[in-house]
Amino acid sequence: MTSKTILVVDDSAVMRQMISAILEERGYRVLLADGGQPALAHLQKEPVDLVLTDWTMIPMDGGELTRQLRLLPAYAHVPVVVLSTISSDAGKSEAGKAGANGWLSKPVQPETLLDVIGSLLTMGLR
Repeated sequence: MTSKTILVVDDSAVMRQMISAILEERGYRVLLADGGQPALAHLQKEPVDLVLTDWTMIPMDGGELTRQLRLLPAYAHVPVVVLSTISSDAGKSEAGKAGANGWLSKPVQPETLLDVIGSLLTMGLR
């Protein structure tokens, strides 16, 4: 079991629940937000160890959320992973420039998701 907390940000309730179930089964504590603004509100109240965000959301997309996170001293080095249906190199490049640490394409295999998250959390980025 792990005591790490992950914030899952996605405008799809189905996707939030699906990702949450995978993470909770592995022992992660999961917080959910349905967009960028609610995610920032969560982060002001409660620290997290990793943020997993969708890229395409309205009104604040995953890129803007990541840029905003990187401006907060407490989240300057917290891992951010983008999980998106977009798989273009341009999107991945933009995510990297915004400060994301990784990109996974939807649909993602549970083991791939857990491997990426596990490696980022054990790298001590926080």
